[in-house]
Amino acid sequence: MTVKQLSATELKNKIQQEENLFLLDVREPHEFQYAHIANSVSIPLNQIPSRLCELNPQQEIVVICHHGMRSQQAANYLVQSDFKNVTNLIGGIDAWSCTCDSSLRRY
Repeated sequence: MTVKQLSATELKNKIQQEENLFLLDVREPHEFQYAHIANSVSIPLNQIPSRLCELNPQQEIVVICHHGMRSQQAANYLVQSDFKNVTNLIGGIDAWSCTCDSSLRRY
């Protein structure tokens, strides 16, 4: 199974339609504190294996990082761990701040 890719605009639409998404932010805690999408949950990339039990394999999970590389790694790991509905945010939080929420600070 491959990881789906989602643009920031597509994610914004899903959030506005109140879809049941789990927004998983895999950046480091200091990055998350600096800027994050509302209602996202911070689990740093290196903690994903030990914290899989906190995630629902049936729920749609959108994985977020700074530019989309770490989130792709995390998404691949989740798919290999039998998660069925995993999506990577293309361009990460940076794309989100550029196209959806200019109030978020870029770094």
